Amino acid sequence: MVEAALLEGGWLDALRRLGAATAVGAIIGLDRELHGKPLGLRTLTVVSIASCALTVAAVRYDLALGDESHETVGRAIQGLMAGIGFLGGGVILHTREDRVHGLTTAALVWLTAALGVVCGLAAWPIVAIALLLALVMLVIGGPLERLLARHPP
Repeated sequence: MVEAALLEGGWLDALRRLGAATAVGAIIGLDRELHGKPLGLRTLTVVSIASCALTVAAVRYDLALGDESHETVGRAIQGLMAGIGFLGGGVILHTREDRVHGLTTAALVWLTAALGVVCGLAAWPIVAIALLLALVMLVIGGPLERLLARHPP
């Protein structure tokens, strides 16, 4: 039943799933932000959006092919995302002033890889919604992070 819903869900299902992933990432990121941790609102939201988009797309693809094992696509995506993690890690810098820079960039590298996979699977609702939500977070995330930094708990 759940698998059939994934395959036939369309835009509303994708919006629900990606919207929930955005909310979860933002809530966790907000918590980290309020506690002064190096991972923040934008970074964790982008990671959550990417993970959801990739997962839903992979399941839909396997179901469309009738492959209930999810083995082939799962391995391909696992390898890609592990490899892209090393690339993203290369943009993270730790300064002498105990500041960490580049986490959002690393997450965006990962999101871009995930969206590339989703585009390759032609899961267009997931692509459009994930891209839109990430762009919105990047626009409002910075000002929101700065506002939170000025008013700590």
